[in-house]
Amino acid sequence: MTTTRKVAVITGAGSGIGKATAHAFLKDGWQVTFVGRRQDALDAALAEAGADAPHGLAVAADVGDPAAVAAVFEKTLARFGRVDALFNNAGQNAPGVPFEDLPWEKWKSVVDTNLNGAFLCAQAAFRIMKNQTPQGGRIINNGSISAHAPRPDSAPYTASKHGISGLTRTISLDGRKYGIACCQVDVGNAMTGLASRMAKGVKQADGTVKAEPMIDVTDVAKSVLFMANQPLDVNIYHLMVMATNMPYAGRG
Repeated sequence: MTTTRKVAVITGAGSGIGKATAHAFLKDGWQVTFVGRRQDALDAALAEAGADAPHGLAVAADVGDPAAVAAVFEKTLARFGRVDALFNNAGQNAPGVPFEDLPWEKWKSVVDTNLNGAFLCAQAAFRIMKNQTPQGGRIINNGSISAHAPRPDSAPYTASKHGISGLTRTISLDGRKYGIACCQVDVGNAMTGLASRMAKGVKQADGTVKAEPMIDVTDVAKSVLFMANQPLDVNIYHLMVMATNMPYAGRG
């Protein structure tokens, strides 16, 4: 066990933003627990880190399962001894269908991952950060531009991301006395499996379908790392990163 490097837990680390961010943290000298549903994807993502891979740990878990989340943090403590940062990144969406046709199962699946999963991971990290020496740490929640401006036919995703904003604010308040900072990054169209369809065309507020500009996941990773590397008496409370020409300001 070593505590010479800071320790981060990153969910959704098998692909997309999570993988890019985990690699960025490793390259910056952090020790990182890669968390995701599929062990094979996590192992491959960690192997891609090359010389930095020995400073990583891959743990498969469903973030919506309390027992699985507890195991992630137990394994992280056993390997690295503490937790300095959590990036709550795991998320999913439901197919865009009219609100009245949305199945309960799709609603529940999205909320279980995006909101309940973020709560479970944040709570586990909070408990560790409160009790470790030196005390404190940082929890970074991946929100979305949808937390501010919804897209058509996106009730479960948008509702869960609004929930993330509320969770961020309450953790930020409740964590002050323990040196725990909590913040939120809201990401526009990043080229991931979840959002890649937007480059081909996505439904707009007026019902038309238009392609939208994208950004690279490595640009998001740089933003998250920047937030994580602030001293604990500094909090970048909210950061929004998106393509310059993304239709955000005029959405609605």
